[in-house]
Amino acid sequence: MIILFGIFIRYNEESDPHWVEHKKANNLSDLDNDFYFRYPSFQDVHVMIFIGFGFLMTFLKRYSFGAVGFNFLIAAFGIQWALLMQGWFHSLDAEGKIRIGSKASLLLILFHFDECIQLTTARDAGGSMSIHTFGAYYGLCISWMLYRPNLNQSSRLQGSVYHSDVFAMIGTLFLWMFWPSFNSAISDHGDGQHRAVINTYLALASTVLTCMAISSLFNKHGKLDMVHIQNSTLAGGVAVGTAAEFMLMPYGALIVGFCCGIISTLGYIYLTPFMEKHLKIQDTCGIHNLHAMPGLIGGIVGAITAASASKSVYGEEGLINTFDFEGKFKDVVPTQQGGYQAAGLCVALCFGVGGGILVGCILRLPIWGDPADDNCFNDEAYWELPEDEEAASPVLHYNNHMQNKDVGEEQQINHDPIRSLLAPSYAPLHQHLKGGGDAIQAPDMNPRRRDKNRAFTPPFHRKRPLSGTL
Repeated sequence: MIILFGIFIRYNEESDPHWVEHKKANNLSDLDNDFYFRYPSFQDVHVMIFIGFGFLMTFLKRYSFGAVGFNFLIAAFGIQWALLMQGWFHSLDAEGKIRIGSKASLLLILFHFDECIQLTTARDAGGSMSIHTFGAYYGLCISWMLYRPNLNQSSRLQGSVYHSDVFAMIGTLFLWMFWPSFNSAISDHGDGQHRAVINTYLALASTVLTCMAISSLFNKHGKLDMVHIQNSTLAGGVAVGTAAEFMLMPYGALIVGFCCGIISTLGYIYLTPFMEKHLKIQDTCGIHNLHAMPGLIGGIVGAITAASASKSVYGEEGLINTFDFEGKFKDVVPTQQGGYQAAGLCVALCFGVGGGILVGCILRLPIWGDPADDNCFNDEAYWELPEDEEAASPVLHYNNHMQNKDVGEEQQINHDPIRSLLAPSYAPLHQHLKGGGDAIQAPDMNPRRRDKNRAFTPPFHRKRPLSGTL
């Protein structure tokens, strides 16, 4: 990788020291550097990739290291490799070099799949087709090719625990908050980005309400299922991606979110078990419900919205700017653009399925190693794990928030004029009591006392007056 970067990668004009000369020659200021427009979105997308998706996958009770760590590894490698692939196919200059900057890097993250599957005529700012549909069916087909009938031997590790679901929810919240940046990052400055943010937020908000309602409605006890909340609440952001910068209208964004909240949540309830049982597709993370189906919905919504565009709604200049009706596409009309959008969805779907089957065949070769059926979803196969901590910390014997009970006991004896006289005889008895019970304190005086210590406590409820015994 270092050698390839040394041969091909160079700074672009806006990140090169010659920017000073270019700035003076074109009467520009530093604020005209694209860095100030793109870097905030660039960072937001990084939060989604490294924290959002990483922590979202920590729901498995014994796979947190793998979820965060392998996500970190794959994302870091993918960025470097994408810079090279994108440059070789699309960005080589006259000197055979690839010029990169913050804009180039961001476009690579969001649009690498777009140009790999040749979506050159469709608009897909949020990647509903080129990222979510393509990626989801690509992964699902690989899962189908690598189906393991004995994976139920690891069923004990496929569940979650309370704290793992909490960590996964952290990933969900990060993704939910930054999804508008993802959908608007490569849109045109100004109204396009502004519209994409609004549409995405409204779709996401609508999905949350719908998901909560459907999850409760279809649970026989009326409770919420954390699996639905962690995943289906994001489906609206996926589905609105293609049409995010179009004139979808606020009510249209709410409708998209509403439909995705229903479809995605019901997918987790009914479709995922059906796929594993009858189609032999093991979808542990529910990719079909969060990315595949919402991605298809997004492609369809984009095609309909583009086909129904008009000058009365967009204005003549707005229509040209939104759909890039310039150059060789200057004679394209909205109905044709709608056809291009539908074609782009079909291309993404076909490349995803075909590519997944091809890669799945390669991964079935016996040269690749993988964990045994009874040891999947387990960090222990790939990570050095710390020793388990003690199950519970010692219970504080006194309500004085002191970590060292013996210190607290000693201080109470020293400050008690009666107990201080009995200290020499009291100490051996105190050490004898399991758990450090108090020999002269009645059990009802300390509600924190464990039941196992009460056997050493005299069976009376009121302290006897010590003055009569001295």
